[in-house]
Amino acid sequence: MKKLKQIANSINFKIAMIFMLLLLATIEIIGAYFTRQLEQSSIQNFETSIQVPSIISNQIANQLSRANTQSANKQLSKIVTNYNNDAINQMIIVDNKQVIRAVSNVNDQARVGQRDTSNEIKDAITNGKQISQVENENGNNMIQITPLTATNGTNTNVGAIYVRASMQSVFNNIRNVSLTFLTASLVAALLGAIVSLVISRAITRPIEEIRQRAMRIADGDYSGKVKVYANDELGQLAKAFNTLSVRIEKTQEATDSERRRLDSVLSHMTDGVIATDRHGNITIINETALNFLEKPESEVIGKSIIKVLGLKDITMQDLMSNQQELLVTINPNSPDELILHANFSLIKRVTGFVSGMVCVLHDVTEQQKNEREQQQFVSNVSHELRTPLTSLQAYVEALNDGAWKDPKIAPHFLKVIQDETQRMIRMINDLLVLSRMDRGVAKMDLEWVNINDFVSHILNRFDMMIKTDEKNDHHKKYTIKRELNNQDLWVEIDTDKLMQVIDNIMNNAIKYSPDGGVITVRLLKAKDHIILSISDQGLGIPRKALNKIFDRFYRVDKARSRKQGGTGLGLAISKEIVEAHNGRIWADSAEGHGSTFYISLPFESMAEEGDNWDEI
Repeated sequence: MKKLKQIANSINFKIAMIFMLLLLATIEIIGAYFTRQLEQSSIQNFETSIQVPSIISNQIANQLSRANTQSANKQLSKIVTNYNNDAINQMIIVDNKQVIRAVSNVNDQARVGQRDTSNEIKDAITNGKQISQVENENGNNMIQITPLTATNGTNTNVGAIYVRASMQSVFNNIRNVSLTFLTASLVAALLGAIVSLVISRAITRPIEEIRQRAMRIADGDYSGKVKVYANDELGQLAKAFNTLSVRIEKTQEATDSERRRLDSVLSHMTDGVIATDRHGNITIINETALNFLEKPESEVIGKSIIKVLGLKDITMQDLMSNQQELLVTINPNSPDELILHANFSLIKRVTGFVSGMVCVLHDVTEQQKNEREQQQFVSNVSHELRTPLTSLQAYVEALNDGAWKDPKIAPHFLKVIQDETQRMIRMINDLLVLSRMDRGVAKMDLEWVNINDFVSHILNRFDMMIKTDEKNDHHKKYTIKRELNNQDLWVEIDTDKLMQVIDNIMNNAIKYSPDGGVITVRLLKAKDHIILSISDQGLGIPRKALNKIFDRFYRVDKARSRKQGGTGLGLAISKEIVEAHNGRIWADSAEGHGSTFYISLPFESMAEEGDNWDEI
């Protein structure tokens, strides 16, 4: 059924059908006209053939004019009987009084002398005109009534001759001719159908080849050409199509090359690129933008760029009108927070019609973070310096006002001024250290050290401090517990800087540990790292502050830290030093249960080379 439908819809079938229908219509029109003319001609010829000759009609008219009716009837009967015409079935002679005078049919002799009442005979006698008509009953007989005029020159109607003849032979001839014509028409239609199929095939074959070639081009196959059969319009069309095919192939190659180049550029861009249509729905997005948004391509294609970027209180009309630059925050208030700078520009055609928009996303998270840190740093430095400077100013003014003369107050004031000055000096020195490390100009004096001996050496100093402090009852009492590794663990470190880190953590543990507390120092060996942990039993650090304690000038308890002389930069410097060793530092704490600081440093096993190290 589908195949028949395809054939019926083909142009080859349609052209052939048009030719056949035109041929059939022509044959039918000609046949109808020919049959009609044949029928009329045959009827006229038949009408002429049954016409009674004038010599006979004159004889009949003479007999009707005689006064002796009986003798005339005999003569009329003789004339009618002797008249021989195979087409005539019946002949009746009627006088002007419509009395039947003679009949040709022997069976109808009883009608002689009777009056005929038909209107056709009456009209013919009265009007003197011949009447010829086909009977309405069966249509196979023709009736012809011929009026008779007296031969004496008076032009008086003396009667009429009534003739009935069978037209069956005429109709048989017409039917035979029609059948012959129909047969010829069918043969001509069949030959015309064959010719029309051949002609339509000759016309549609180049068109079909062009169609198939066009479908192959649509599928991306540009090989081959359309065959040119002649130099007519179809041949010129085939040549033009071949030229068009070559041009399309070159254009497609150029387009594909540009698209691949564009895809390559978009894929390797460090910035995210998003293209939309004029309604703001995303049509193109590169991999970088998808990574920024943390979404698969299927979830953003066709979606509004405003919803995808999470822009609030902004419409697409605003973006197209102003093309403003915006900061877009992804995952706000989370560790994975990402700040993107979005720059919008319109896509316009040559006519000026806006067909879409391009958005370029640039990651400015670090830049924004650095700017915030710089602002916070300046604010913290200003605040940290203002406190001692304010104290210095107050004590200096008091001394200027005469307090220097008081031997009890003056030394105390001078001691406070000295302490605050030393505190500012330490702060400035720490800031200089951080500045050099930030700029990468801090020199690292690396050497291979047995980390067990190195940590033990540092803890021995703190043990000496404990013994010294035991003599003074006002000092805090604490204990250092060691859990070191018995294996020699060699690491490449800057001993001075790493000692500064451990000292800073130990001092913090001592400061914040309760009286009689225990400070535990552990040294563990992991797969490719050694981990040093220092735990205290102090108040601990709130969970929300753990990620901030290594920030510059950050203090969990600012009043207490400042009172104990801290600058707020120790842990920040420690972090910079540990990271300079390709290590990591972090803390774990629970409020009210103490804190543990961890230092992880890269480690390489050197057990096989131990003897060589001793020789060196």
